[in-house]
Amino acid sequence: MTVSLSVVHLTVDDPEAALAFYRDTLGLKIQNDVAKDGFRWISLVTESQPEISIVLSQPQVGRSSQDGEAVASLLAKGVLTSIHFSTDDLDTTFEKAAKAPGVEVLQEPISQPWGKRDAAVRDPAGNLVRIEQA
Repeated sequence: MTVSLSVVHLTVDDPEAALAFYRDTLGLKIQNDVAKDGFRWISLVTESQPEISIVLSQPQVGRSSQDGEAVASLLAKGVLTSIHFSTDDLDTTFEKAAKAPGVEVLQEPISQPWGKRDAAVRDPAGNLVRIEQA
C-alpha cells in the first residue's frame, strides 16, 4: 500500500493578498482558480512537487455562517495552521518573504538544535510559514 500527500488546505481571509505572497513572493504556480458564490478557491503547486496542491480558501467556504465566523476568529489570532517549505537558498527566500506586504517576521534564519537551519514568518492571513534550508 502506498500513501502520498496530495492536498494541503490553508485558510486565508484575503485571497489576493495570499496569492501575492505564495505566487509572487515564493514562486508557486496557479493550478486552479475557482470562484463561486462570492468565494474563491486557489490551488497552487511548486515546480519541484506539482503533484501536491496547496489550496487557499476563505473561512466561510463550505461552512455554516457561525462556523465560518469561528474559523475567521481563529485565523485572526494566527492559531489555525502552519505550512513548512524547503528551499535551496534560505537567506534569499527569507529576505523576499520578510519584505512581502502583510508578512510578519517571527524568526530570522538560524540553525536549530535538531540540525535544520530555518526561519519563520506569518503570511498575510496570519498562518505560520516555516522555511528551511534544503
